[in-house]
Amino acid sequence: MKNTDKQLYSTLKERGLLYQCTNEEKFKEILESGKPITLYEGTDPTMDSLHIGHCVPYCILRRFQQAGHKVLLLMGGATASIGDPSGKSELRKMLSYDELNKNIEKIKKSLSIFLDFDGDNPAEIVNNADWFRGLSYIDFMREVGIHFNVNKMLSNEIYANRINEGGLTFFEMGYMPMQAYDFVHLNKSHGCTLQYGGADQWGNIVAGVELQRKLNYANGTDVELIGATNPLLLTPEGKKMGKTEKGAIWLDRDKISAYDFYQGIYQTPDACVQMMFALFTDIPMEEVKALIEEDIVKAKKKMSYEITKFVRGESDAILAQQMSENLFTHGGDDAPVFEIEKSQFDGGMGICDLLVLTKLCSSKGDARRMIEGGAISMKGEKVTTFTCVVNLSDFENDSLLLKKGKKNFVKVVIK
Repeated sequence: MKNTDKQLYSTLKERGLLYQCTNEEKFKEILESGKPITLYEGTDPTMDSLHIGHCVPYCILRRFQQAGHKVLLLMGGATASIGDPSGKSELRKMLSYDELNKNIEKIKKSLSIFLDFDGDNPAEIVNNADWFRGLSYIDFMREVGIHFNVNKMLSNEIYANRINEGGLTFFEMGYMPMQAYDFVHLNKSHGCTLQYGGADQWGNIVAGVELQRKLNYANGTDVELIGATNPLLLTPEGKKMGKTEKGAIWLDRDKISAYDFYQGIYQTPDACVQMMFALFTDIPMEEVKALIEEDIVKAKKKMSYEITKFVRGESDAILAQQMSENLFTHGGDDAPVFEIEKSQFDGGMGICDLLVLTKLCSSKGDARRMIEGGAISMKGEKVTTFTCVVNLSDFENDSLLLKKGKKNFVKVVIK
């Protein structure tokens, strides 16, 4: 592996992406040495998709990979069977192994937005179910469980809410030792020496570092692991970013339209705009701070465009920006244009297909729901059935106006 970008540490500090570190002096020394390291971030696949709030660590891993370091993405097929108790007031729903595996496959597609899984330095996905299923309970308790003090574990804020609710189970107590063992195992199998994660994972990350120290003492080894966290992307009310009043800002195209994605980003609280720029763009922070200070509205528009472009592509970003500008600046008089080939209407096109194609709806299912709810109109009249077929005869002067609700619209133009 080639030498790495020695400026990564200063970049992380400048952009406010390093919050806590078990040994920051050593961390800085390693990153500025020019020698590549292997690091990982863990995700429990409890859902089949990711929203924008889940992606903070991936934005940081992207920088490590671009700097020349080896990135591992740990999918917690085993730990997700328990569920991370951090910040939870009740026991998480237990998912079947089939559900977890399906979620992992779907999440992989979203991760390619942030990381390169090909080339000379590909990111690699690992699943902790692969090593936990071959490890007996007795062996795990003898090798790992012996190094965990229950009193110390209970004092960790990871378990605070569950303890306060009086419902912490022995089942959940096993989460921290399992996640700690992940770090130790990845060091043995992949030479991994750094774990990066959200600040809410600090206790679990430190547990892995401390487990290795105890194993060093017990086995006469000398392995140093480093844990680091990024600040959480929180609203002024202390809630995690990623959802709006209308719902989650999903990465998957079939879950959200380009316009709704753009608008979801635009609704970012003013206090979070700088961090969003720091995470999802490469715009210099001096320029970001100057833009925010000069005009927060202009800054949020640029942020929304850049993040939509990064996640969904330039065409979606341009379309969403046009729709937004038209709605809020021009009052809806000039609908954004979506050009389409005349040949695509040979034999007609289903209204649901057209709504998805123009990105007014995120999927056919979404289109059906909108039509059944009376939210879709064509040429100023409500569409009453999702079996409606749009023909060339429906176009006037080669154009057709579609609307979703009162604010979302697009002019379909034959080219």
